[in-house]
Amino acid sequence: MSITVVALKIEDFKTFETTFNARENGCVAAGIDVNVYRDMDDTNRVVAIGSVPSKEILFEFMTSPEQREAMKNAGVQGPPDVTFLEG
Repeated sequence: MSITVVALKIEDFKTFETTFNARENGCVAAGIDVNVYRDMDDTNRVVAIGSVPSKEILFEFMTSPEQREAMKNAGVQGPPDVTFLEG
């Protein structure tokens, strides 16, 4: 299990939040526990912080057709910046 930080540029927070919440069951099924925070200085940037079983599972989840479509619908601009932490 590792902690993951994913930073994303988005078009609109409400649109992103709606789509993110709709994908909750997919996250749970993959063993991903995540919360999203909006950058206080840049409202078009969000950071998702959570725990994942492994890097491979997160990348499998994020590259699935369902998640790619969800990210497109959520207004994600460009690839995510992903950081894995362990302690």
